[in-house]
Amino acid sequence: MPTFNFCPQCASPLEVAPVQNHSRLVCAARCGFVHWDNPIPVVAAIVEYENDTLILIQNKGWPAEWFGLVSGFLEKGENPDEAVLREVKEELGLDAQLIESLGVFSFNQRNELILAYHVKASGPIVMDPNELEAYKIIPIHEARPWPFGTGIALKKWLKKRKEG
Repeated sequence: MPTFNFCPQCASPLEVAPVQNHSRLVCAARCGFVHWDNPIPVVAAIVEYENDTLILIQNKGWPAEWFGLVSGFLEKGENPDEAVLREVKEELGLDAQLIESLGVFSFNQRNELILAYHVKASGPIVMDPNELEAYKIIPIHEARPWPFGTGIALKKWLKKRKEG
């Protein structure tokens, strides 16, 4: 998220000030504007593909060794259940079936709130080359969660799956 320099209500400069025990950007002219910097809602999908495999994706600009879950921003007026299926369709060209919601996970480093889902999909993959650099299909038992963001949701799902 870009840093604001000026108040969107009166165009005065913004300054850091305490608001409700937190440092916030507020209007220096005291018109009442406070930039709350609320987290951005994101949906993420653990895409179970065909027989006991997962699809992991590599977004444009990520390092070559980074792969993660299909994810994207929740659009205005969109239901999160619909958003996660839309993201799978946009990024991989797959129609998916929603299996379950896995929960809500904070990704403080990016100021995001991740709504994670388990979906199942099959069929031919048609990767969006404008958004993705690559994808890979791995056996579920080879999945290794990463310690932040969507990796926390994957860790929870793998643990639940193992416990039966």
